[in-house]
Amino acid sequence: MKRLLFIIPLALQLGCGSVKEKSTTMSSNQLLKDVEVLSSDEYEGRKSGTRGGELARAYLIKRLKEMGIKPLPSLHAYEQNFEIKGRNSVTKGVNLLSYVKGKSDDVIVISAHYDHIGIINNEIYNGADDNASGVAALLSFAKYFNEHQPNNTLIFALFDAEEMGLQGAKSFVANPPVALDKIKLNINMDMISHNDKGELYACGTFKYPQLKGYLTTTNPNIKLLLGHDDPKLGHDDWTNQSDQGAFNAKNIPFLYFGVEDHKDYHKATDEFKNINQTFYTNAVAVIQEVIINIDKQRDIQAIFRENLQMKKQ
Repeated sequence: MKRLLFIIPLALQLGCGSVKEKSTTMSSNQLLKDVEVLSSDEYEGRKSGTRGGELARAYLIKRLKEMGIKPLPSLHAYEQNFEIKGRNSVTKGVNLLSYVKGKSDDVIVISAHYDHIGIINNEIYNGADDNASGVAALLSFAKYFNEHQPNNTLIFALFDAEEMGLQGAKSFVANPPVALDKIKLNINMDMISHNDKGELYACGTFKYPQLKGYLTTTNPNIKLLLGHDDPKLGHDDWTNQSDQGAFNAKNIPFLYFGVEDHKDYHKATDEFKNINQTFYTNAVAVIQEVIINIDKQRDIQAIFRENLQMKKQ
């Protein structure tokens, strides 16, 4: 992810939702293990087009198969290949796409990028927070919803080449595996494990204020905040600074979950030992609770109908 540090004192008070405790249970051991493995030296910083990226894909496909999460029928495999064009080179990019069939064909895309920036000056940039944390959360959500059928069909998108300009997400929306008009919402996670103040941001309600009512949690350990999504903020507006930006460009509503920059952001010190493990497991539980809140709305489009009517006037 590419962004600058900025603080917005706009907080959403924690709600008193009725989601049962069972709804947010997860295996914190597996969650943390996935982050630790993906951010270990063996994966060489997971840069797109490298051996480390290939190893990360192999691990992620193995995990998806272990959980019984299927690839999209339109692809017949988990991989969605695309080209990353540089000035004098072309690099192979690979998204990993899977899904859980819902009770309707409306789609929510839950996404996280698995690439990072690799090896620089013989130092491995392991990217534990950025973004092994989002990837491990996505795997946890896939497991939960595979065991608790959602109302809406969920596509779990592990994007490549975010660090090269959201290339994987841009390829996804340019060559969608399902019709774009079926995709009602993107929920993206990028950097959700490293914050010393217990603060997790939800970005997207500036453009889609109807989503505010779904951003409630029964978890008292996380301060769920709104902000970093007003265009007037310039570089401190995160709207297009991670993979949700590709969906926003197609006018697909989005929510992005992340933390503000920290001392290890895009440094070799972004390692598993430096994430906040308790904060992280709570943050993942909160995001899952929000997804459940939204999925209870069988007609996702109804959430945004007011926006559509206003645009037509």
